Amino acid sequence: MGINVATLQERRQKIIDQLAEGSMAVILSGNPITRTGDQFHDFVVWRNFFYLTNIDRANFALVLIKSTVGVREWLFIDEVSEREEKWSGHRMKQPEASALSGIKEADIYGMADLNKQLGSVMMNEGIKHGYFDLERLSYNQLDTEQLVFAKAFQAQYPFLKLHNLYGTLANMRQVKSVEEVAHIRTAIEKTRVGIEAMMKASQPGLFEYEIEAHYDFHAKLGGVKEKAFHTIAAAGANATILHYDTNDSQTKAGDLILFDLGCAWHHYAADISRTFPVNGQFTPRQKAIYQSVLDVEKAVIEKVKPGVKMSELNQLARDLLTRKCRELGLIGDDDDDVLNYYYHSIGHSLGLDTHDVGGREYVLEPGMVITIEPGLYISEESIGVRIEDDILVTEDGHENLSIAIMKEIEEIEAFMAK
Repeated sequence: MGINVATLQERRQKIIDQLAEGSMAVILSGNPITRTGDQFHDFVVWRNFFYLTNIDRANFALVLIKSTVGVREWLFIDEVSEREEKWSGHRMKQPEASALSGIKEADIYGMADLNKQLGSVMMNEGIKHGYFDLERLSYNQLDTEQLVFAKAFQAQYPFLKLHNLYGTLANMRQVKSVEEVAHIRTAIEKTRVGIEAMMKASQPGLFEYEIEAHYDFHAKLGGVKEKAFHTIAAAGANATILHYDTNDSQTKAGDLILFDLGCAWHHYAADISRTFPVNGQFTPRQKAIYQSVLDVEKAVIEKVKPGVKMSELNQLARDLLTRKCRELGLIGDDDDDVLNYYYHSIGHSLGLDTHDVGGREYVLEPGMVITIEPGLYISEESIGVRIEDDILVTEDGHENLSIAIMKEIEEIEAFMAK
């Protein structure tokens, strides 16, 4: 099951409450992207559309209207003929869309009528404000489907003042409901099963992708249809490259292998990193490095509570890792030399996206879910270690949602020795 319909209605009402009088908001679900020829990439629903509707289908649109006529919420759905369904599969009809979203069947129309009905509202209801989800990660990013639609719509109605809904939706999504946390818990549990399967299968000589295959198999066996992101399976020196994901090197005895991976459940992501020896036994040097990272992770997790800034956790992690690097003989008196071995932030929000909405600089609140993921990457020793857990901020502290995924040295060695 997705999110409770009453929760979806509350979310949409929060959006409506923030619209100016004489407004219309439009959020599209998106469409598959052409891969090559007549082949398409797997469809990925626009997350904010899903957040407000529970619907994971291409070529849908949600419209919220606040005008002199009143407040309305409309849903436009993809419709095809029975003949087309025989070729491309069942399409969602009004009753199913209504049951999932909580939008009345009478307010659900075919997508082919979208422009006509929006035009009628513009002509008859004095709409002056248009709200669209105009998320943009960088200046040079290709226009999203949402932005293309907004530009085309304003071209038809030049007097329309555009507003960006993205910030409002991002603020709403940062604090998770009980149901959302439950989906993240399930995603984490499915990930745990896959990690243990890899540890059981691991042995020197296997390629990284061969070990990864055990995770993929057990995830699918557990009903997982979607990975939260492309798996990182990095052995030896590869683990010192943060976003290494070719996963095609052969492992050898003495390698540590770093996995950064996560299943998704109803699109809610797990994001876990674990590092273990391919042959099941840490060397003394590997133990020292691994334990240093683990100590820092535990210390930072202990500081997670409402009112703490992410920037404070970042600074704490850097200070602790600097001290550990000095103890390991990696750096001298210059604290900035830690950046040679630790070159990312301590964590990020987690939710419908792996790197979820909210940016990096925010104050923790109850209901937020974040990652804590310190690491050390020592290229001259071909050792990379990252340990990452998913942490729920509670009213009086925190809960480690991924506590059941083993990470103690003794646990790992004992498990892999069986």
